[in-house]
Amino acid sequence: MNAATWREVLADTQDALGSEREARLLCEHAAGLDASEFSASLDEAVTQRMALHLQEMIRRRLAGEPVQYVMGRWAFRYLDLLVDRRVLIPRPETEQVAEVAVQFARTVSPRVAVDLGTGSGAIGLSLAHELPLDGTTVWLTDNSPDALDVARSNAAGIGRAGANVRIAQGDWFAALPRELRGSIDVVVSNPPYIAADDPEVESTVAAHEPHEALYAGADGLDALRAVISGASEWLRPGGVLVAEIGHRQGDVVRALCEAAGLAAVEIRRDYAGLDRILIARRPD
Repeated sequence: MNAATWREVLADTQDALGSEREARLLCEHAAGLDASEFSASLDEAVTQRMALHLQEMIRRRLAGEPVQYVMGRWAFRYLDLLVDRRVLIPRPETEQVAEVAVQFARTVSPRVAVDLGTGSGAIGLSLAHELPLDGTTVWLTDNSPDALDVARSNAAGIGRAGANVRIAQGDWFAALPRELRGSIDVVVSNPPYIAADDPEVESTVAAHEPHEALYAGADGLDALRAVISGASEWLRPGGVLVAEIGHRQGDVVRALCEAAGLAAVEIRRDYAGLDRILIARRPD
């Protein structure tokens, strides 16, 4: 009896998952092929090893685990990142945060950027990858040693740019060496910003993603308070803070920035038209 082809297995997987996109992603991953290679291999036989791998991924997905964790990887801008339950799943709105940070960092040279609460390293490693090799230093910090293990693995995958990355464990700015105080060009962060009892959190998110990277006190602002209050001390004069915020937090975050002595405060919207990106400067 001939082994099933990827075309047949893809159809069966789509029936099982009820999602053409997810079926395609899992089949490509099991085959070890990118999208174009997989399309050219649809009539090839599926090996037993590949079929077993796919079956296990389907089982996990049907049990409710996010597809990103099932695959163990996810795309973020120009990077292919390791992701698992130790870190948040990278999201499109965070790609916008990274884009803003890259744009500001490109305007100075040499440059020092810091990604506070880096998680998988998505934002900070995007800076290291996209900025010039010469004159770039990017610090990744996190209070979670598990998250930093993921970030280290991802840093190893960005090639020569990884030499510009420094990793430090600690609580926000406390992770950084003292000599950086007052000299950082760009501070960027996607901190936890969800209130502890927020009813809008999706059940899948609450069940699978790390709570320490999601929730930030009764009002969701504990982490943002720490990042904003420290920015005016750690940024150089004219340096920029870029942070992801909750879609209802724009007004209060603006007030926090002004109280901390930051200037030129701007709240930008994400692809969905929601307040999402804080930009503020330390006055010259």
